Formats: sequence, structure tokens, C-alpha cells
Amino acid sequence: MKESDSIVIIPTYNEKENIEKITRAVFALEHSFHILVVDDGSPDGTATIVKRLMSDEFSGRLFLIERSGKLGLGTAYITGFKWALSHGYDYIFEMDADFSHAPTDLPRLYSACHDEGYDLAIGSRYVSGVNVVNWPMGRVLMSYFASKYVRFITGFPIHDTTAGFKCYKRRVLATIDLDAIRFKGYGFQIEMKYTAYKIGFRIKEVPVVFVNRREGVSKMSGGIFSEAFFGVMRLRWDGWFRKYPPMPKE
Repeated sequence: MKESDSIVIIPTYNEKENIEKITRAVFALEHSFHILVVDDGSPDGTATIVKRLMSDEFSGRLFLIERSGKLGLGTAYITGFKWALSHGYDYIFEMDADFSHAPTDLPRLYSACHDEGYDLAIGSRYVSGVNVVNWPMGRVLMSYFASKYVRFITGFPIHDTTAGFKCYKRRVLATIDLDAIRFKGYGFQIEMKYTAYKIGFRIKEVPVVFVNRREGVSKMSGGIFSEAFFGVMRLRWDGWFRKYPPMPKE
């Protein structure tokens, strides 16, 4: 029987240094969160660690989907979203495995949706300045101005459009046509937020501090930023001509 209204989706590829630590950190929180790990065939044994934790300590709270090969961040989350919807969760989170997103911020995102009534809560690095620790300056500037670029092109009133730390109410993901989401990397994060905005869902940016990973290897690449940069023009075009689903009733 499901004992939580909340599921945290964590996509992984070679995160053996972090996955047990992040799992224990989430489960140590006062609110009862469940975790779904979506692993893309990590050759370092990430999935093996998750299976051990599932059988030894966290049965019924920790879940795993194994995929064959690196299929992209966006498709990992969409796989996780569909699983969470089919299992009846009301609040569905995105979070990285590497502690760049602080588990202690999960309750703040939950509160924005559960208590304040927002449909989507974004853990925002840029809503109250630039709150990034240990990132190279070039990457900070690229990320910050990417969000500025998205706002300029689309008119989308969100400061951190590429953020990957989020809480969705169930009705947001049940309304969006997940199979129609095109982008895989940073573009996926922008497209999901923009689609929710165009449908009319209420969005709140919750200020967080982003800390660059201390263990493991970053999966970022120039191609991810390129997808976001060139995909924004297509989103603007969609905003003019695409027919979005109607807002569901409460």
C-alpha cells in the first residue's frame, strides 16, 4: 500500500558515489518521500546499489526502473512521470543524484504546491540573484544568460528556465501530452515549464542554492546547451500557433 503522496524521480548514469547517500538523505527528512531511480544502464553498478537498498532497508519506499543505455534525461523523466502517475502519486519531483539539489529543499517545494496551491514549484537559482556554488564562471554565465535568452524570446516570466529541481502537482503531468515533448536535455526542462505556463498552471520559483557536484562526473555537454538555445525559437513558434490542452478543473 502506498504510504506517501510524494515521489522523487532521480535519473542516474554512473552515480555509484552518490546514489546511496542521496537516498538516505531524502529518507531522513521528516516528510515521507518515496524515490524512483531511473537508471540508464550504468556500467559502474549504480542499479546494483539501488537493488541492495531496496531489499535490505527501503522496500516499498525505493523503486528502480532500469533502461538499456543512455536514452536522454528527458526520456528518463517522462518514463518516471508515467510510472508515478500510474502509481497514484499526487506530488512528483525532479532531482539530481549528485547533491547539486539539496534534499532539505524538497519540503519547501512540497509546501509551495501542497500548502500554497501552486501547480509547479521550481527550485530557482536565479530568482533572488545568482545562487550557484563551485561552478566554473563560464558555466554560470552560460546558464544564467540562457534563462535570460529564453525570457527574451518567449516572454516566459521565469528566472530559472533550465532548472531541473521541481515539484509538479499530479494534474500538471496528467494534462501535458508527455509523448509530444520533443527535447532531451536542457531543452526538456524549458519545454516542460513553458508548456505548463501556456496551459495556465500556477508556477512559483522557490529560491535555492545550487552546489556543483563533489563526487562523480558531470553529464553536461555543449550539445545540451545548443539544444536549448536553438529549441527556444521553436517553442516561441509553438506559443503562437500550437493548441495547448485546456486547464483541468480542480
